[in-house]
Amino acid sequence: MWLVAGLFALSLLLVILYRFVPVPYTPLMAIRAVQQKKSEGKAVLHHQWVPLEDISANMMMAVVASEDQRFFEHIGLDMEQIKKARKENLTRRRPRGASTISQQTAKNVFLWPRSSWFRKGLEVYFTFLIELFWSKERILEVYLNSIEMGKGIYGAEAVARQHFNTSASQLTRYQAALIAATLPNPLRFSSRNPSAYIQRRTQEILRQMDLIPFPENLR
Repeated sequence: MWLVAGLFALSLLLVILYRFVPVPYTPLMAIRAVQQKKSEGKAVLHHQWVPLEDISANMMMAVVASEDQRFFEHIGLDMEQIKKARKENLTRRRPRGASTISQQTAKNVFLWPRSSWFRKGLEVYFTFLIELFWSKERILEVYLNSIEMGKGIYGAEAVARQHFNTSASQLTRYQAALIAATLPNPLRFSSRNPSAYIQRRTQEILRQMDLIPFPENLR
């Protein structure tokens, strides 16, 4: 009972702390570092935190268009997309996920990538906490600074510098859409050397960016 109470208090403390301070390191960064050490003998890490106002609105719109078009409407879980995914997965060869940006942020910052029912349960728990204590802008800020965007690359500033020789604030619509197109699997797909599939996906994201509802204060 004391252990459970302690873990609950720790989780609450971390969520409240990260409402105000940058997230310096995530479990995924540690896991990838170990994997790189084993396979290549050294670990590479590119990660530089920048505030949301220093990230291009193009990048914000691209990830919302690509990953979670109802981000500003739902409360962490998008039940509409979950139902839709379940129905589609009855006939799809590869199951389609329905994780929101809030869920991905909770997983990236507090948990580990390997999926299980236990981890999914914790993911829902942390998603509830960040939706309760953080604003949507803060969730988007943490997401864009923590998400894996390439081999050893985490966050919009790092991928902008490594792949486009620019800063996150200067990313163009096309560059932002290209990065967003790789997010389902940034270790397989590259925004620096996009495949024909990523090019097609990028064009679809660019079309969606013109259609999604997006707060004026973030444009």
